Amino acid sequence: MVLQEVLVAGKWRNSKNPVGTFNTINPAAKTELPESYPVSSLEEVLEVIEAGKKAADIMRSISPGKIADFLDKFAENIEARTEELVKLANIETALPKEPRLRSSELPRTIDQLHQAASAARERSWCHAVIDTKSNIHSMYGALGGPVVVFGPNNFPFAFNSVAGGDFAAAIAAGNPVIAKANPGHAGTTKILAEAALEAVISSGLPESTVQLIYRTKPDVGLQLVSHPFIGATGFTGGRAGGLKLKEAADKAGKPIYLEMSSVNPIFILPGALNERLDAIAAELYGSCSLGAGQFCTNPGLLIIEKNTGGENFIHTLAKLFGENKPGTLLSSSGPKNIADAIEVLTKAGAEVVVGGKEAEGSGYAFSNTLLKVPGEVFIKNPALLQTEAFGTVSLIITAKNVDQMVEIAKHFEGNLTGCIYSHTGGKDDPAYGKIEPVLRAKVGRLLNDKTPTGVAVVSSMNHGGPYPATGHPGFTAVGIPASMMRFAALHCYDNVRPHRLPEELRAKNPTGKMWRLIDGEWTQKNI
Repeated sequence: MVLQEVLVAGKWRNSKNPVGTFNTINPAAKTELPESYPVSSLEEVLEVIEAGKKAADIMRSISPGKIADFLDKFAENIEARTEELVKLANIETALPKEPRLRSSELPRTIDQLHQAASAARERSWCHAVIDTKSNIHSMYGALGGPVVVFGPNNFPFAFNSVAGGDFAAAIAAGNPVIAKANPGHAGTTKILAEAALEAVISSGLPESTVQLIYRTKPDVGLQLVSHPFIGATGFTGGRAGGLKLKEAADKAGKPIYLEMSSVNPIFILPGALNERLDAIAAELYGSCSLGAGQFCTNPGLLIIEKNTGGENFIHTLAKLFGENKPGTLLSSSGPKNIADAIEVLTKAGAEVVVGGKEAEGSGYAFSNTLLKVPGEVFIKNPALLQTEAFGTVSLIITAKNVDQMVEIAKHFEGNLTGCIYSHTGGKDDPAYGKIEPVLRAKVGRLLNDKTPTGVAVVSSMNHGGPYPATGHPGFTAVGIPASMMRFAALHCYDNVRPHRLPEELRAKNPTGKMWRLIDGEWTQKNI
């Protein structure tokens, strides 16, 4: 059996003493793809870590401009390989070439790399603070060790362990990256790593700036994130795996930033339903079914009042769920995982309105499923009734009145997003005023009259939230420069002679555009 090569210390090579192999699956055809990939041993992982540490030491003295050049060049290399990437990602994930992969996700990936390059080059992200009276200076800088990135299966480009948001943020902050590919799109990740290595060489960065392994045994993954040389870890994936990694990293005192499960509650107030019921139902179905429901911002909970409008809404939405064909799931485990989640929900008191079973066909699929549960039942059993089903599955909670909606919101776990649909003329303002303060504390991004599945790659975006949506409510996985702060350390210089300070903290502004806080005033001026 010929195995695909790993990228270690700047070289593509055969894996040393692999402890297993795997093949990716075409989920649309339920067939195994011919390429086989190695499961890396602890010995190989330790070698990767050593090389990453050497790269981190070298990158301390490399200019931000050179790092920015790498990011720009990498983005150009990706664009040059568009057709190859889109073709293979489509085969490995069953996500449509158009508009999803070619016209949406790949341009987003290229753009966020360019954004990261701009932030690294301009340098305001490092929050330079200069106090001339005390002669104390501080700024954010690289961690001094490689960043491990675990990518998810549902975004083969934009959240890829090579090229995705965590990767871009970590590199822009001055750190090398150890990429652990998602087995669902290992081939796509390998192409991205090839493009990255070309950019590393042409821009003059250390050879080990980007390394790639495909898979490890679970215990080796725990040792990877907790190794003394590791700077931090970025993880996007399921809660069970994320929490195991978090426990290992926490015990070792290593930062780890997790994006895990989220059911993204949406309140639909009575005035909104009276005003535009059909339009809201269509919007929500489109959001719930986008990417076969395999979005971390998929609306999993819908809260409405139990009245005639609410019953009409359930009927309308159920018709949309029932009449439309379900999309293809990313993996063979998808249907079983959804079925298991629905079993938990129904045992906790929910009732299936439509769907609830695996769909027939050539690919992995599960019927579009809508459930409902009374508000008082949810309040008695909120933990189980917030079980995430990673597909086109939503649970409607019927509340007696607005006060019960507020009580329901109090029982939510932390989520990435939360939304309130309201009457455009203000008839729902009193209800909004009661619900919003409670919901605000439960979510990272609050939306009004808008579905949550679109995540704009802009500096104001928060793609984070309270636990268990993430491991820390103060950070975002999308939005530069804020996302870079996860992979930075605060460096303070007390009475250090001027010529020994980093450029960012000297009298002259190194770029002329960089914002610095000098004696309490934000300025772009020299001292």
